[in-house]
Amino acid sequence: MTSSRADRLRLGYQYATPYPEPGSPPRRPTPPEQERLNPDWAAAQRREESLLNRPLKAAFAVAIVIGLTAFALGAVGWLDVLLAGLAAICCALIVAVSGYAIWQGERALRSRLADERARVGKIRAAQESRLYAWQAEHAARVLQWQALRVAYEHQKRWYAVCAPDGVHRVDVVGGTLSGWSAMLTTAGANRLAAGGEITVLDLSEGSVALDLLGFARASGVDPLVWVLPDDLPRLDLGTGLGKEALADLLSLVASVTEEQGSARDLSLDNAILERVIDALGGQATVASVVAALRALAQVGDPRDDVAAGLITAGQADMLTAMFGRGATDRVVLDRAWVLESQLRKLAPVGTALVPLPRSAVRVVALGKRVGAVGSKVLGTYLTVALTHALGDTQPGSPWQHTLFVLGADKLRGDTLDRLSDVCERTATGLVLAYRGIPPHVRQRLGRGNAAVAFMRLGNAEDAKAASEQLGTEHRFVLSQLTETIGVSVTDTTSSAYTSTTGSVTSVAASWSASEGLSRSTGHGRSDGSLLLPSRASFSRSIQTSDSRSTSESESVSAGVSASTAWGMTTSKATGDSESLALALQRSREFLVEQHELQQLPASAMIITYAGPAGRQVVMADANPGIGGLSAATPLTLEEFRAMPAAATAPPAAGSGAAQVASGGGDAPASPAGWRSGNDRPPPNLGPPPPRLDWRKRRS
Repeated sequence: MTSSRADRLRLGYQYATPYPEPGSPPRRPTPPEQERLNPDWAAAQRREESLLNRPLKAAFAVAIVIGLTAFALGAVGWLDVLLAGLAAICCALIVAVSGYAIWQGERALRSRLADERARVGKIRAAQESRLYAWQAEHAARVLQWQALRVAYEHQKRWYAVCAPDGVHRVDVVGGTLSGWSAMLTTAGANRLAAGGEITVLDLSEGSVALDLLGFARASGVDPLVWVLPDDLPRLDLGTGLGKEALADLLSLVASVTEEQGSARDLSLDNAILERVIDALGGQATVASVVAALRALAQVGDPRDDVAAGLITAGQADMLTAMFGRGATDRVVLDRAWVLESQLRKLAPVGTALVPLPRSAVRVVALGKRVGAVGSKVLGTYLTVALTHALGDTQPGSPWQHTLFVLGADKLRGDTLDRLSDVCERTATGLVLAYRGIPPHVRQRLGRGNAAVAFMRLGNAEDAKAASEQLGTEHRFVLSQLTETIGVSVTDTTSSAYTSTTGSVTSVAASWSASEGLSRSTGHGRSDGSLLLPSRASFSRSIQTSDSRSTSESESVSAGVSASTAWGMTTSKATGDSESLALALQRSREFLVEQHELQQLPASAMIITYAGPAGRQVVMADANPGIGGLSAATPLTLEEFRAMPAAATAPPAAGSGAAQVASGGGDAPASPAGWRSGNDRPPPNLGPPPPRLDWRKRRS
């Protein structure tokens, strides 16, 4: 079986059974009771014939007796010979006539019995012929049932859920740290298997990418990890930028604490920074720019920065004389002081660079000691610096380079827009994960050609906003394995990232997951237990009005409204209307109710996007352990159904069952830290098919 395409992002797996449960085997035909000659009927025929022949037999016997007597009397001379001969001749005629009639009756009786035996023989032959046909039909039905049974038991049950064609961005809304870890590991493992590159900006301060790092190391990839602010001196992101790019980067970072910086403030900051960088020779580091801002704002002693080699004495004098002490210049100096206070946290960037090998996995994460303001400053710096770095690259294959930004709700709207635009322009796959739905995030969900994935949203307002975004239709469904996984996976982390740019290169496990995944369903096998029955229910109301005229000019209309959620109510009213009308109304509910979003399992996600057939909503499980199950396949459900009939035909009974059960080697290895069961589940027998009455004669 072919693998899934490499130019799409795999978000999780959905459970489906294309081959339905075939039910119980067909019943063997019961041979009908064979037709035979009824002995009672034959005896009745003989009795009837005997009754009909009784007078003839009596006449036959009497004629013989009389004839013999007359012959004897004539012989002894007691009776005249002529008279005796005449009597004997008459008796002989009577005997001949009655005897012939008796023989004809016996012949007719034998003929009727023979005809009945022939009729019974024909019926028995027809019964045997029908029995042979039934047995042949039963054999064909048994072979078909066996093929369907083998296909049902050994079919793939987990199908990949990928971002659709043309989608360059996925917005992940909600979720816990363990849910994000599952999503990141599933998507990252798929991209690494396809030969792609991954960059992770972990702004969550929760060490979400630890499982992905463990999987990368197990796959032979040596990832690069920077933990900020400790690794700022060894971070090369944002270094080597030109004057305009560096001024743009630092001006955006300086305005991060403001709700939304105005164009005037950004232009003023940008102008000040460009002049400062010009004073430094046109090429500067963040540390030298911060030192120059201190000299411009007259904060501290510039001789300390000169001694540290950040600026020269001539540059310090030039910066001091750049602006005067007028009212306008005073505003500039005050703004320079504000810029220095914001950017001083970035001063160590790139001050102690070390040569690092190229890696397919790069993780830049915020440490636990970064603080609220530092988190915003560092997050904005990383995002904008990466935006400039991506802007200088040539467009490649879709999703070949995938960027994950975890905790993107900490970034401002304009920063998110710039990153999205440059990723779309360079064909870089972008996954933005938001813990909540603040106003600036809600305005950008699904904007452009993007897919949206909703995970657990504990906040009621966020869940309500997500439910409204999904829209109204039939209510959506959940299932058992995903629910069990959500219970067994914890939401806490026991360790943090270990920097790869320092002296220590070991990494500790991020969290411990329960082994409930392998035997959580009660069926003994986790690849066949996720039957998440959809609670897709909808409310329906029917209103019927019926009015008819009577002799007293009185009409009655009755209306009945029924709802599966609220029960049934009946009302009657009288009126003078003579119209007769029938109206059907159907109410719509949210596709996913608010409370369902609040109690989603940790690894479950509801993915929605616009497709050729309209809006698509798919329930997926991001647990990366599913990829190691024998019942999992890298094909999507649509790709499987679009395959030729020969490729998707059910295997013949007794042939190739072991090969089908083995999964054909399509599923990738299960990432470290996620477990899956290998026990075979018992068959899930459904209701038996209708019983065929084999005794009933066919017309």
